[in-house]
Amino acid sequence: MGKSPAEEHHNKAFGWAASDTSGLLSPFHFSRRETGENDVAFKVLYCGICHSDLHMVKNEWGTTIYPIVPGHEIVGEVTEVGSKVKNFKVGDKVGVGCMVQSCRSCDNCSNDLENYCPKMILTYSAKNTDGTITYGGYSDCMVADEHFIVRIPDGIPLHAGAPLLCAGITVYSPLRYFGLDKPGMHIGVVGLGGLGHVAVKFAKAFGAMVTVISTSPNKKQEAIEHLGADSFLVSRDQEQLQAARGTLDGIIDTVSAAHPLLPLLSLVKPHGKFVMVGAPEKPLELPAFALIGGRKTMAGSCIGGMKETQEMIDFAAKHNITADVEVIPMADVNKAMERMLKQDVKYRFVIDIANSLKP
Repeated sequence: MGKSPAEEHHNKAFGWAASDTSGLLSPFHFSRRETGENDVAFKVLYCGICHSDLHMVKNEWGTTIYPIVPGHEIVGEVTEVGSKVKNFKVGDKVGVGCMVQSCRSCDNCSNDLENYCPKMILTYSAKNTDGTITYGGYSDCMVADEHFIVRIPDGIPLHAGAPLLCAGITVYSPLRYFGLDKPGMHIGVVGLGGLGHVAVKFAKAFGAMVTVISTSPNKKQEAIEHLGADSFLVSRDQEQLQAARGTLDGIIDTVSAAHPLLPLLSLVKPHGKFVMVGAPEKPLELPAFALIGGRKTMAGSCIGGMKETQEMIDFAAKHNITADVEVIPMADVNKAMERMLKQDVKYRFVIDIANSLKP
């Protein structure tokens, strides 16, 4: 028999894990590796709850390794650094996002695109280089290679900054890469959830006009008055969509549920760009004529490399961008998952690990 999760490494750790496809989380004892020469260890203070955590605990993408400790929007305070660590010291505020390792030598890694490395290792429910399973931030401590640690600037409150490590970089990266970050552009954001509300904030900080596109008419006031969007479209209202045809330079689609693409593509100008960052479980129908008719680009984007993630969080600090969060104790995590499924959160749950995770 193999070793139990609590016996694999020397450093004892405690968190909450799901053990089967019910996705129900419960207390879990495991272990973290000792702090290696290139590692940074830190006490976890807060961890955001991402929609992908929900998919993963239920194995909806078919890749989950049980038991699973979710969480990849992790912030905390450094407790130990390895002998070769250059950029961090004990007491620093740091974070870990969606990945904890990559091959560091392929073309993608050489170009600061570790997120597209074929050997990229996810922060949780992945096989690490030593053969053990990675465990995420719904836990009391974390250790990772210095290269995959993000410095959290002083101006960012940790609880509201945590979701930027996934939600923030997921929308920042495509806005930058696809050239949708220029002042005066007109950008559409589909879905006003954890990713969407941060996309509005970044696009506005870049100087864009922003239109929120949602199935929920009751989100209009919030989008415009609180988040600063310039306009709001109800995606099921044919008259509104018809009036807005061909007005957007680009769209960031954050929706992770099945939804029709044709009405949304009609909003994009000729030569415009439509970027998927949401991850629906089932394939979406993509009508070819909607692209051909205007030489439109349909693209996807997945988080960002480490250099860009640090750039994103520094930009966020400069422009006072944080996620709108509801902080919860660890004991409420299963209830929070249920509420997130019903879209009953504005806009991101964050677990107060330090004050509520007790063995």
